[in-house]
Amino acid sequence: MTTPDSPEGRPTLAAWLVEYASIEADYLDSLQASGIPFAPRDDDAAERQAVRERLARKGARFRNGGASLSVGPLSTACEACATDEGSRTFYLSLACNRNCYFCFNANQEGYEEGLRLKKHWQEELDAFLDGNVPVTHIALTGGEPLLHPNEAAAFLEHAHQQAPNAHLRIYTDGDFLTEELLGRLRDAGLAELRLSVKPDEPGAAEEALHRMALAKRFIPHVMVEMPVIPGTVDEMKELLRSMDELGVFGINLLEFGYPMGDWTPFAERGFRIANPPFAIPYDYSYAGGLPVAGSELACLRLVEFALDEGLSLGVHYCSLENKNRTQIYQQNSAVALDDDVWEFDQDDFFWKTAKVFDGDVPAATRILDEAGTPWAADPDEPSIQFHPRHAPLLARRGIAVALSYHVVEHHDAPCLRELKLELA
Repeated sequence: MTTPDSPEGRPTLAAWLVEYASIEADYLDSLQASGIPFAPRDDDAAERQAVRERLARKGARFRNGGASLSVGPLSTACEACATDEGSRTFYLSLACNRNCYFCFNANQEGYEEGLRLKKHWQEELDAFLDGNVPVTHIALTGGEPLLHPNEAAAFLEHAHQQAPNAHLRIYTDGDFLTEELLGRLRDAGLAELRLSVKPDEPGAAEEALHRMALAKRFIPHVMVEMPVIPGTVDEMKELLRSMDELGVFGINLLEFGYPMGDWTPFAERGFRIANPPFAIPYDYSYAGGLPVAGSELACLRLVEFALDEGLSLGVHYCSLENKNRTQIYQQNSAVALDDDVWEFDQDDFFWKTAKVFDGDVPAATRILDEAGTPWAADPDEPSIQFHPRHAPLLARRGIAVALSYHVVEHHDAPCLRELKLELA
């Protein structure tokens, strides 16, 4: 029987749903053919949804379409991250003293050149400082920025002099932290230090806690930012408890990702890729990585643990989807579309429109006209589109409504690309 949530009797709609399912299947098949194993589809989806629902009832904060989830204090830099307006991250070089098998740096464009110390970092920083957008946040990352302590201190000092109200932060593995260097960084205006912890290295947590205690004597906000490896929830709980006892500001729990390099160390640990890897398939530019199955569920459980334990530190789950939000925002916020039929979703930053197909079109246009609601016809197929806020009006009348996700791509001129069609 044909129902509002069924494509039966709607051949054009059915064909498009099959087309997008086929595109996603081909993408996954190509990755599996290269030797990358995937978890069963939606393997732990029910468990993740259950934890999310409990977190919502308990007062956790959901941002960016649920891709960011937090309790307790949240860095203002994380709040500013998705839109990236007034916020920018720089590096002096991509060189690092460590060799983490899960590092994304090697995927960056110009990686080999980036291993050398930038000679003109101040020009790059000044170009941002002299821009038209008020500067709110500046970060220094790497590689390991403290491989170049003099330049790192000079970078922060210059940024602080030129933008004294900007929030300055640095990412570091902590191997080169000393009292003398921390004093220099403090005097240069550093407000936030984010310490990475190698999650599966023996003794890493204890060493990190020592470094946190040292850094807290100099820097206002000391945090940890680290990926959460499946199977390490118990160890992570102990780390959170110890951090809370130290009075650390917070922790960013990152979804563990595979950077599309050598799969061998992932295979040795029995990892698989989340299936599907992303809700909206696309060529995301964030280092070309894929989420490892089980990491999101582990992160969500740790956020719930922090709530249930009454920990004071901030705990923020930052998914790979959340990393991709910045790219989508930058592409889609650069244009303005007809707001009679398009919605710029302020949560996930996709352009969206609602569509009705085939034999539903005459009834849908009549209902929309009676309600004074604008719509537009597609000249190439039997369908119309309209603003998503009107979808319930038609769904209540037995009409199948599909939600269409778009991204703006910039070639010779901006153009819209449909990425997904799903029944609303």
